[in-house]
Amino acid sequence: MCRSIKTLRGTESPATDEEIRAAALQFVRKVSGYREPSKKNEDAFDAAVRDVTKASRRLLDAVDPARR
Repeated sequence: MCRSIKTLRGTESPATDEEIRAAALQFVRKVSGYREPSKKNEDAFDAAVRDVTKASRRLLDAVDPARR
C-alpha cells in the first residue's frame, strides 16, 4: 500500500512512539490524499492520526514480536 511505511514489528528494538506516529501519519496521508490538510479538515486529519497511532500501538503490544 504505502511503501514508505516501514515494518515496526520484529525489529531489534521495540517500535518507539515516534516511529508508530510517523507510520500512522503516512497511512492517513495516503488514505486521505492530503499531504497537509486544509484548516477545515485539520481536526479530522489529526484525530485520524491519533486513532491510527493508538490502534497500531495496541496491535504491536498484542502480537508476538518475534519474526518467524
